[in-house]
Amino acid sequence: MRVFVIGANGFIGHHLIGRILSETNWDVSGIDVHSHRLVHHLQDDRFHFLEGDMRAHEAWIEERIKESDVVLPLVSIATPALYIREPLKVFELNFEENLKIIRTCVRHRKYLVFPSTSEVYGLCPDDELREDAGRHVFGNVESQRWIYGVSKHLLERVIWAYGIHEGLKFTIVRPFNWIGPGLDGADAARSGAARVVTQFIWNLLNGEPLRLVNGGEQRRCFTYISDGIDCLMAILGCKDARCHGQIFNIGNPSADLSIRELAGMIVGICGESPLRPKQLPVPGLIDVPHEVYYGPSYQDIPERKPSISKARDILGWTPKVGIEEALKTTVDFYLAEFIGSQKPPHSLNQD
Repeated sequence: MRVFVIGANGFIGHHLIGRILSETNWDVSGIDVHSHRLVHHLQDDRFHFLEGDMRAHEAWIEERIKESDVVLPLVSIATPALYIREPLKVFELNFEENLKIIRTCVRHRKYLVFPSTSEVYGLCPDDELREDAGRHVFGNVESQRWIYGVSKHLLERVIWAYGIHEGLKFTIVRPFNWIGPGLDGADAARSGAARVVTQFIWNLLNGEPLRLVNGGEQRRCFTYISDGIDCLMAILGCKDARCHGQIFNIGNPSADLSIRELAGMIVGICGESPLRPKQLPVPGLIDVPHEVYYGPSYQDIPERKPSISKARDILGWTPKVGIEEALKTTVDFYLAEFIGSQKPPHSLNQD
């Protein structure tokens, strides 16, 4: 099988490519603006990589799509701070560029595995979010946070319509807060634009307090990256059409924490890790209104818990990694990066 990953160097992309190359005989092509997470794979004969901006290589991308069996467009801006700061860039990359990929897959009749997001459920008040029954409830237009979820939501509808009217083969996946080594980089964390787990670890490494937006009462279900990749591999490895036309939540409902609980766990794990530099103090937690942390155009989601019955029933998939193990591995990864760099905490070398 020939797999094409757009956004190969990203968090999900580099983990997926590593799994494909280590566990299958598939060929995989990829493109991204950087390659530092892929250095161990660049010499593999089954990996064909182009370093560059997808917007400057449309002809190359179309040729790769023509040659591939399945396409995964993983390029996305997926950090809430950037939804507020740069909403037009979020829309242009997440929607407009991905729409080009979708239409190319339609034109060449290729199988599309599209990574959407749990944010398509918006403010849905259901206790458990179901793919085929969940309500999609978004905030007002002034709340720029929703440009990400709405862009993904509209792409899901476009993909579905192409499936019905143009015969596009597709599977849509909705990841729920995937975490693990390499989640975000130092530049994002330094500017306060990283996702919550990476941001908290960065703050700890720099002796800074962990800031809890609106008191940290929001609840999320955190999914370890290896579990998410297990599910993606099960979809890619399907020998029949049972995944075609399906939407799958990929999350861990048993890893349900408030952000305040998450912060406490990260502080505890970091404090107990033998990798933690002794000179670093363990800072406290402070509550911050969202208007101060993100700005007035932010709106939060109180809770988000997935039903994963479809993935279990169709794919035989369930998550295996508990939240403590997931956080410990992630914390230790960033601590090891800090110690190995032999630099002050504010210069942690992890892009």
